[in-house]
Amino acid sequence: MIVLGIETSCDECAMAILQDGRKVLASVVASQLDVHRPYYGVVPELASRTHLQWILPIYREVLQKAEVSPAALTGVAATNRPGLLGALLVGFTFGKGLAYGLDIPFVAVDHVRAHLYAPHIERDIPYPYIGLLVSGGHTLLSIVRDFDDLEVIGSTIDDACGEAFDKVAKFYRLGYPGGVAIDRLARSGDPEAFSFPDPSLHKGEHRYDISYSGLKTAVINQLEQFRNPGHEMTLANIAASFQKAAIDFLLKRLFAAVEDFSISRVVVGGGVAANSYLRQSLSARKDLEVIFPSIELCTDNAIMVAGLGSELLKRGEQTPLSENAYARVPEFKRMYKSMKNNLQR
Repeated sequence: MIVLGIETSCDECAMAILQDGRKVLASVVASQLDVHRPYYGVVPELASRTHLQWILPIYREVLQKAEVSPAALTGVAATNRPGLLGALLVGFTFGKGLAYGLDIPFVAVDHVRAHLYAPHIERDIPYPYIGLLVSGGHTLLSIVRDFDDLEVIGSTIDDACGEAFDKVAKFYRLGYPGGVAIDRLARSGDPEAFSFPDPSLHKGEHRYDISYSGLKTAVINQLEQFRNPGHEMTLANIAASFQKAAIDFLLKRLFAAVEDFSISRVVVGGGVAANSYLRQSLSARKDLEVIFPSIELCTDNAIMVAGLGSELLKRGEQTPLSENAYARVPEFKRMYKSMKNNLQR
């Protein structure tokens, strides 16, 4: 089985070709960082237009790198949710047209599930486990019982973790993308310089939920109020203290889920999975089996799409060519509400 994966959910235009779901024949990721850097964030219209310009050249490049012809492809997998709708439509429509023209199976792939599947490309991981997805657009805690069996138990109620990093970095002009800039600057800062507050989510149904709006407000608008005596108000100290507060709050939710569900295996995915403080903090928990994907598979890529797509195609699933792309995934919230109603905690 040779599957082409296509990923255009945000600002990376990516394609990859996998053989038998594991062997990476080729991977191409074209980043739009330079396109969006002047705006300190992704501009949806610019992202869509850039995908339109790049999609065909990237297809030709990935075939050339893999040294395969279009006729050798046995399936196409493309991300269709969630993400920027215009960006999604470029890759998803290209994938449908390609599969139709080659008369081969086509399958739609969920971006969130693909991120949590990414570590499976590199190693065998037994189920179940606690899945932690942390990216610029999504922050989710879930119980993963199979590659297509995921129950969301907690999510952000406002900004995603990566989004909060970007907004703080934009305010202080630390660089773009914000997560990378803050992580780099924080290494020379004092994480104890500021004592930022935890979000006040006291209600039982929010046991695994996450909120970053209060922390973001504290860092941007109320900074002096939380400075500890004797510490300088330097950008490095701000970055280090903010990063510690953001990641520590996330870990409190994760560790609560580990204890409540008695699952000691944790799999982390998404762009923030590359954060050095998150990796160090989780690695320090010797009682847990913590699995991170390689840095290459943390950020948006098509390897994870082709991998999950291969699993679906192997099972005989196909997506009708009449299917559409979707900016959101409403069933996640329905699953979450259903699960909360059944929790006796």
